[in-house]
Amino acid sequence: KTSPGHKGQRGDRNSPTVLNAATHFVQFWDGRAADVEEQALGPILNPVEMAMPSEDAVLKVLKSIPGYADMFAAAFPGEGDPITYKNVGLAIGAFERGLITPSPFDDFLKGNVTALPPDALRGLQLFIDAGCTNCHTGPNLGGTMYQKLGSVKEYKTEDEGRFKITNNEADKHSFKVPGLRNVTRTSPYLHDGSAATLDDVLNIMAEYQTAKGKLDDDERRYLHAFLETLNGTVDEEYVRKPELPESGPKTPAPDPS
Repeated sequence: KTSPGHKGQRGDRNSPTVLNAATHFVQFWDGRAADVEEQALGPILNPVEMAMPSEDAVLKVLKSIPGYADMFAAAFPGEGDPITYKNVGLAIGAFERGLITPSPFDDFLKGNVTALPPDALRGLQLFIDAGCTNCHTGPNLGGTMYQKLGSVKEYKTEDEGRFKITNNEADKHSFKVPGLRNVTRTSPYLHDGSAATLDDVLNIMAEYQTAKGKLDDDERRYLHAFLETLNGTVDEEYVRKPELPESGPKTPAPDPS
C-alpha cells in the first residue's frame, strides 16, 4: 500500500518517513536525490503527488503571498529575487534537517545501561546475531547503502529500483536500506508498502535476508521491544503548526479536487 497523492492517485513506492531522513546518505528509495534539499523539490512537480505544472507555477503562487515574500527575503538576504525554486528546496530542507528524534537507544549507547529493558537487550542481541547490522548500520540503523532483498532466498519484485537511475545491471532490484528509527510507528514497510505490519516485515526479513528462516513468538517479542527503543520525538515547539501567511489578491484559488 502506498500513500494517496493528487486526486487520490497512488504511486508505486512507499513514502519514507521524513524523520531523521536528512542524515541518510541519499534520498528516495533509488537514491536519485543527493540530499533533502534536492528531494523536497521532486514531489511538488510529480503528477501523482502534488501535481504542480511547473516551477514557474510554484513560484507564481509563492510570490503572490506577501508574507512569503517577506520571509524569503529574510532567509536569503542580498538576493535580488529570493523566491527561486532552488531556495524553496533549501527552505524545506532546512526544516527537515531539524526533524531528529533522540531515543532511549541513544542513551544506551552513551552508557546508560538501564535505558534498555531486558527484552530489548535480548532483541538487540538477536538483531546482531542474525546479521541485521550488516545492512542496518550507522546512526539511523540504515540509510547508508543500497541492497537487494533476498540474500538467502530469492525475493521477487517487478520494481527495478536503483537500476532505473544507473542502468547498471548490478543495481537491478537494489534499494536504499531504510533507517529503523521510529520503525514501529511508520507502517507499512518495504519499498512498495507490501508489508502491512511490523510482524509481516520481520517475518520477511527472517525468511529472505537471514539464515534464521523463521522467528518464534519470543524472538518477535524481543525484536519488538528493541525496535521500540529506537522511537523518539521531535521537540514539540519545532513542529508546532505555524500561522500561515494570508493569500494575496493574485493568489490562485486552490483546487479542491
